[in-house]
Amino acid sequence: MASSMNLSLTDELLDFVKDRASDTGLYATPSEYLRDLIRHDMEAQATIAHITSGLDDLVHGRFSEKSILDIAAED
Repeated sequence: MASSMNLSLTDELLDFVKDRASDTGLYATPSEYLRDLIRHDMEAQATIAHITSGLDDLVHGRFSEKSILDIAAED
């Protein structure tokens, strides 16, 4: 079940969202646009977490002699 949220925006931000979610914009509704922004941010945060984890592995000497192609072939 979907929940709702009220959001306050400055006039400038509201105008921008309306432009993105209009007949000429990429999105049909402001909600669709904001959901897409949130999904992209979630993906970016997951990528950052993976990179940070990998850097931590390197710092602590945890690494593999396998190439990325070897690892990909295992899947």
